[in-house]
Amino acid sequence: MPLSELLTPIEPISIQQRRTQVHAVTRALSILTAFNSGEVFLTLTELARRTGMHKPTVLRLARTLAASRFLARREDGAWRLGPAAGLIGSFYQAQFDLDFAIEPILRELSTLTGESASFYVYEGNLRSCLTRCDGPAGIPDHVRSGEVLPLHKGAPGWVILAALGQPGPMYEKIRRTGFHYTCGERAPGVSSVAAAVRGKHGAVLGAVSTSGPVKRLTEARLLSHAPATIDAARRLGISLGAMPATALRAAWHP
Repeated sequence: MPLSELLTPIEPISIQQRRTQVHAVTRALSILTAFNSGEVFLTLTELARRTGMHKPTVLRLARTLAASRFLARREDGAWRLGPAAGLIGSFYQAQFDLDFAIEPILRELSTLTGESASFYVYEGNLRSCLTRCDGPAGIPDHVRSGEVLPLHKGAPGWVILAALGQPGPMYEKIRRTGFHYTCGERAPGVSSVAAAVRGKHGAVLGAVSTSGPVKRLTEARLLSHAPATIDAARRLGISLGAMPATALRAAWHP
């Protein structure tokens, strides 16, 4: 069925409704985004709590969304996302440009630090450099896009493991500070500082790192680049939005 048919309202919109539709759309979107990963149904009470709206308002908006198939209602009154929401999600993933979402942020980080900036995805106990921007300061550290590396060596791997909840004092420190750095651990002569990238609802998508030669990237320099790296990771999480980690992994096969 064409998307235009799914979005066609059952009843025409009045002039008064047109005047208030921007506010109504904002409220309706808050209902659609109230669902977390793994949740199938939410009660009206829970939707009201998460959106901060009164139950009669939520019910009215939910019925409108259900009329356009963005929500579906169970017999006991609980609600779930409908087929129109899934259709738009599939369109989004099909049209999503990873390079457009990732490269500008890495380029800004590289320009700011003068070093190389990379985005890593993970699968099992491996990680791979999905996208990389070499720094203007010169010597690249030889990690190329698509290269497969162990997850337990190098700052990007450690921050991913910490974000996934790995127990231990070192991982607790990483979670507390928001970053980790290493000097010559993954490869001799290479230093890096990294921060985990989290998508919607805290899903771990990967890690962003700032890296370069040990002679230039001393411990003090790595610490000075940590805030910019953390900020780049935060912005990447926003840029990637609700993109699941599985979709990112589809661009790389270990």
